[in-house]
Amino acid sequence: MSQVFIYTDGGASGNPGPGGYGVVMIASAGKHYKELSGAFRLTTNNRMELMAVIVALETLKNEGTQVTIYSDSKYVVDAVVKKWVFNWVKKNFKGKKNSDLWKRFLKIYAQHEVKFVWVKGHAGNEYNEVADKLAVSAYADGVLELKTDTGYEASKSEDNNLNLSFE
Repeated sequence: MSQVFIYTDGGASGNPGPGGYGVVMIASAGKHYKELSGAFRLTTNNRMELMAVIVALETLKNEGTQVTIYSDSKYVVDAVVKKWVFNWVKKNFKGKKNSDLWKRFLKIYAQHEVKFVWVKGHAGNEYNEVADKLAVSAYADGVLELKTDTGYEASKSEDNNLNLSFE
């Protein structure tokens, strides 16, 4: 069975604002190394942290892969390790943000043996630093086209529809 180590990071400038994710994937004792990144015109830090994990897991080719994910996101790590997300499922994500991404995550998470490790951000972890640079450059350098985070933007328009004024 193959073992893959994944380092993820995500962020947004303005939160919400333009944002991106970065991923470093290492397998076969370092023989295989891959970097991934993407950017969105309007999103949040938490969405990009979670998106990094999702994209990394969706990149894996073989079901049942043993995966260790290193993330500096307490939001993502605690939601899984402390099993919050599984309780959110039981309540159909009522009142929870980012349910579109959590549902997408759970679908791919179930296909692998995933372990999460929280790492302190900006603390010298080599690959976490690379993931951070990938995330920031994805939205800040203007090289990548900023996609539309339809899940976020749709939720914001729903929020706006609730703010009806009566004259």
